[in-house]
Amino acid sequence: MTVFDGERLPIEIFQIDQDRMKKGWYSDVYFRNVSKILTKLSEEGYTFKEEDIGNLEVEMQIFPRRQPFCILGGIDEALALLKTSTGYENEDGEFVKTYDDLEVLACQDGQKGYYKGNPARVDPVIKIKGRYRDFAHLETPIIGSLTEASRIATNVYQVMEAARGKDILFFPARFAHYKLQALHGYAYSLGVNAYNEDYGQNMNRYVSTDEQGAWWGGKGGGTISHSYIATFLGDTTEAMLQFSRLMPTDVNRIALVDFDNDCVKTSLRLLKAMFDKYIELKEAGKDKKAQKYKLFGVRPDNSSSLRDKSIEPLGDKKLDNGVNARLVFKLRQKINNAYKDWHLKENQIEAAKKYCKEVKIIATGGFKPKKIREFEESQVPVDIYGVGSWLLSNSSVEGTKNDFTADVVRVKKDGEWIDMAKVGRKACDNECLEEVTEY
Repeated sequence: MTVFDGERLPIEIFQIDQDRMKKGWYSDVYFRNVSKILTKLSEEGYTFKEEDIGNLEVEMQIFPRRQPFCILGGIDEALALLKTSTGYENEDGEFVKTYDDLEVLACQDGQKGYYKGNPARVDPVIKIKGRYRDFAHLETPIIGSLTEASRIATNVYQVMEAARGKDILFFPARFAHYKLQALHGYAYSLGVNAYNEDYGQNMNRYVSTDEQGAWWGGKGGGTISHSYIATFLGDTTEAMLQFSRLMPTDVNRIALVDFDNDCVKTSLRLLKAMFDKYIELKEAGKDKKAQKYKLFGVRPDNSSSLRDKSIEPLGDKKLDNGVNARLVFKLRQKINNAYKDWHLKENQIEAAKKYCKEVKIIATGGFKPKKIREFEESQVPVDIYGVGSWLLSNSSVEGTKNDFTADVVRVKKDGEWIDMAKVGRKACDNECLEEVTEY
């Protein structure tokens, strides 16, 4: 369940391939072999030091290794894997489910999982007590689910901290396999919610595909594309006018304005054309149709190898490439004052002024926490940042990892739990762990 609503994601949402999951298809082979060996030993009645090894009960703890913390994701999926695929294959080849024999404690998606770099003093986020052979084959997919979701959620949280609470467009869909979109979009929502919770904000969640919002009810949105502008023979204004005319009003009108590598000129031409249609319809009493031409924002997305035509070179030319501070400052200033050069009626001036000032600047193209932080410290007038590939990256903290580790730390002997962990590890507790009684 998430810490924000107390509801677990339904098991069916994960579309688990239960037949192959139970057989260990998604597991490192050595875990699958362990399950098979222990099951066979159980059937043979094998004992070692008077213990029924095949049916030995263990306590396993799973903890994160990202410092100083990660935003937890994948907890519900891990529990769903345990629920559907814990058990063993009997001598007749039938799978016998034994999940109800386990004792499971877990944190919630969206909580923080802390790690201070000492594997002997950790905060477990899941604890499993039960017969090891029944769930050994699930370690690999469980760890993978936790690692993938938590990595994305934590990256989103870090970007939002750098952006000081400004909205972040989630744009990494093209940088990962499409089957990961739902998981990634859910992790993004966890990161945004965690930031809102910690900082008392109410930032929006913007994903670019419907699949990214599938697990939490979000819908894809975004801008136009460079290829779409190309189909209008490179005319950004005409492309946006037709977009605005034909798309429903609940779709934000966000224009990509770097097709000609002249963001200011393109934005001003577009702004005038959109306002002309907007005010014409407004004055005709067609308020609903007028809203179709309300420009939500412009999006500069210049290549890092190019300097926008509107920016004069200053010093090191590379500092002027891509979407840089000087470009955004100039774009904001020109948009705010664009109406002053329009031939307006007296009663249109205030509406035009308001129209221009409400246009947002959505900055995309190579943004990561460091660059966003520099923009914010310099008070660059960006309203929204779009971030893509960095959100899928490894932690930027040197020496830390994004992954999770699972250790058997105790075994049950003669009805008592005794310590049994490899050197350097030991059983630990976490006050955030809750008993999983229903799923």
